[in-house]
Amino acid sequence: MNPVDVFAHVLPQRFYARMLEIEPTIPQTYAFFNNPVLTDMGQRRAHWDGVTKQVISFVNALPEDYVGPQEAAQLCWEGNEELVEMMRADSDMFDAAVGMVPMNNIEEAVRIVKEQVNPNPDMVGVQIFTRALGKSIADESFRPLFAALAQADMPAWLHPVFDLRKPDNNLVFSWEYELSQAMLQMVQAGLFQELPNLKVICHHAGGMVPFFAGRIDRILPSDQAKDFRKFYVDTAILGNPKALDLAVDFYGADHVLFGTDAPLGILPAGATKEILAAIDAMNLSQEDRQGVLCNNYYRMLGKEQ
Repeated sequence: MNPVDVFAHVLPQRFYARMLEIEPTIPQTYAFFNNPVLTDMGQRRAHWDGVTKQVISFVNALPEDYVGPQEAAQLCWEGNEELVEMMRADSDMFDAAVGMVPMNNIEEAVRIVKEQVNPNPDMVGVQIFTRALGKSIADESFRPLFAALAQADMPAWLHPVFDLRKPDNNLVFSWEYELSQAMLQMVQAGLFQELPNLKVICHHAGGMVPFFAGRIDRILPSDQAKDFRKFYVDTAILGNPKALDLAVDFYGADHVLFGTDAPLGILPAGATKEILAAIDAMNLSQEDRQGVLCNNYYRMLGKEQ
């Protein structure tokens, strides 16, 4: 079966045009938004390997950072419709779409999960971020969204954002720290205890977590250390098979999913080739390798192939 890249990004053109009307400085604030492979599917196809299928989600232009609750909800709903259009237009290249929800309007976020994402066979979950509205994603105010996802048996895709209270944010280390911290906060908030059916896919192999497995197991209560292993993680660390082996050691081979962050990471279109090579170099059985490449993803969704 073809590899499935569970964490690939796009920037739908109508949605982006609307966001630029609201905040014209977005391309200067986020330089990676200027990568044409995010918006131009012809260029994306020109760089496609013809084999790997991508699960597409938005890059992080978050409506709640720019507009009020009702407009944010409308932008998310319309953006999700456009995302599905993109997925269907290139269904040989894209496997599914991951929706966006307005974190300043949790009632509408829950409605999007229940009425837009869950009924749509081309949508497999929603993307959330490590912080929203200046608060940890584990904040109690966001709990209804997690409950709705657990009830729908749909995963959350967890992506990092900067903590804007910090003066030294950088793309090399900060996002990996923010992921690790958000995961700890989610565990300590008891999300997996309250919602045992909850599934969360963490970008970038779960950040610092696999490297600090010993500290997790020896410092945290045993139930929290076990809950850390309930996360799923992707392989989007731009190679490094030894680090990916650590992720498999910590989470288990069945909780590691092929993901690349395409088309970001290595210009112009991402690190698909490099990450596939890293997976080939890992200390995996053929069954586990096939699990990482696609079977774990389908199994997590209840879609055994």
